[in-house]
Amino acid sequence: MKTIKLTAAQAAVKYLSAQYNDQEQRFLSGCWAIFGHGNVAGLGEALFHAQDELPTYRGHNEQTMAFAAIAYAKALNRKRAMVVTTSIGPGATNLVTAAALAHVNRLPVLFLPGDVFASRQPDPVLQQIESFSDGTVSANDCFKPVSQYFDRITRPEQLLTALPRAMATMTDPATCGPVTLAFCQDTQAQAYDFPVSFFDQKIWHTRRVRPDKDELHQAIEAIKQAKNPLIIAGGGVLYSHATQDLQQFAELLNVPVAETQAGKSALPWNHHLNFGAIGVTGSSSANQVAKTADLIIAVGTRLQDFTTGSWSLLKNQNILAINVNAYDTNKHSHLALVGDAKVCLKKLCKKLAGTSAKNVKENDALRTDWLAEVNRVTQADSHHNLPTDAQVIGAVQANVDENAIVVCAAGGLPGELHKLWKAAKPNGYHVEYGYSCMGYEIAGGVGVKMAHPEREVVVMVGDGSYLMHNSELATSVMLAQKIIVVVLDNRGFACINRLQNATGGESFNNLLDSTYHVEPSQIDFCNHASALGANAVKTSLAELPHALQNAKHASKTSVIVIDTEPVEASNIGGHWWNVAVPEVSTRKEVNKAFEHYINNIKN
Repeated sequence: MKTIKLTAAQAAVKYLSAQYNDQEQRFLSGCWAIFGHGNVAGLGEALFHAQDELPTYRGHNEQTMAFAAIAYAKALNRKRAMVVTTSIGPGATNLVTAAALAHVNRLPVLFLPGDVFASRQPDPVLQQIESFSDGTVSANDCFKPVSQYFDRITRPEQLLTALPRAMATMTDPATCGPVTLAFCQDTQAQAYDFPVSFFDQKIWHTRRVRPDKDELHQAIEAIKQAKNPLIIAGGGVLYSHATQDLQQFAELLNVPVAETQAGKSALPWNHHLNFGAIGVTGSSSANQVAKTADLIIAVGTRLQDFTTGSWSLLKNQNILAINVNAYDTNKHSHLALVGDAKVCLKKLCKKLAGTSAKNVKENDALRTDWLAEVNRVTQADSHHNLPTDAQVIGAVQANVDENAIVVCAAGGLPGELHKLWKAAKPNGYHVEYGYSCMGYEIAGGVGVKMAHPEREVVVMVGDGSYLMHNSELATSVMLAQKIIVVVLDNRGFACINRLQNATGGESFNNLLDSTYHVEPSQIDFCNHASALGANAVKTSLAELPHALQNAKHASKTSVIVIDTEPVEASNIGGHWWNVAVPEVSTRKEVNKAFEHYINNIKN
């Protein structure tokens, strides 16, 4: 057997550079890295020699680097991914939140955090977490519950099994998610005689799981018997590249389609069967159809509580769950159809060809009325001193083309965007709401732009999220990854303040004016963004179209700041969400909210 002597770090980089998807592209297209004493000598040296095959990008925060990597994978429907490496200690633990985000959203990313010395000779090293009861523990054990596959590399030859397992996890639609290989820093530098064949180019084909014959028969019978079915399209439709198959299936049966946050853009907004968003942040049209449906056909969704209205919206309907992951099909005793979304929809279309289409004419008015409401709340008016989020969304929508990609993550904006944004093209709507992670937006925008350099990327972010993580704004400028960032400044965490008020609480510690500060807030977002290298302007709703046009024609990242209404949301559509209210309080508002809460639980 022919061998080649390489350090473990060199072997890892060489192997990862030789892994391809079935489109003959390198599956791992780059590595985000902040070097420290846990990875600079080993992985840093190895990456230096592999810049043509695995280019290295330097961000400004480990967590946001990982957000960019995850957004890249999501924007490309999991066909490609990125590596993220950090030093031991805080660099590594900064990744844990990002790992949780990728895990919840079932998105591939490879984490290579530095780890303690496998030899333990210099133990304890700088930044090492010491367990008083377990000598094998390191800070990287935090990754175990938020990784789909975890391993600790203490010997170079362990890569011979760990790396193929990592790739298999990230490329399998059923297990897809974050992988962590905690890489002991002395091991990175140790050499081993690796088989040359280990580094042969390998193509990882997308596994298209075929449905079980009996499950398929049961699904067909359930659909035939249903009088008022509703399709819920989740992210799995996009990841499976099944948007055309979804449209064909819906048109064959004449069945309305509702979209989750991850599934939005699976069907064009103006398709006559697209009834809009579903659930807590859903449209009145989709939610009304859901209430009267006798069968929910859930395609590629894990049915989290925002989709189901904490299961109060989908409590009486039969549910046919089509998912590549059996875990997701067995929730709440669903009728399961385990398989790839594209394959399942094709087979259902074939088997149901000639079946009488459902009569949904009575629902057409619901959709028409909903779109009229969307147009109403997104238009500017003279009744507001400050524009609402909905009005800003309307102005942005009117000034970007249908090929643009909107990016968002946490706060009130995702709810408004889910209801109001009109996504015309697949992947034109990129909102991370599985983990609802503040600070994802700007870094996510960079990752999306790297995935789709030909499309305009518009990041919509609140001032709270902007202040939490904004450093990759500088990265976008330095990497020439131009994005447009619209900062809606409502002076605090307005979304959670509204929830606080809705549950009977007094405004407290959310809006800047209701938070203990010695000095009032005087944040200048324009000067801050300019200092990071971006173009920046503050504007009004009337001037926003002009600012957006300037940003579109600019050669680098632009930040547009606009003051917005902190209290008022669109208040159209939506559904109850289970947020526990204190059973006992001295505040009458809380007691009233608790009575309302109990009524919703009962109903």
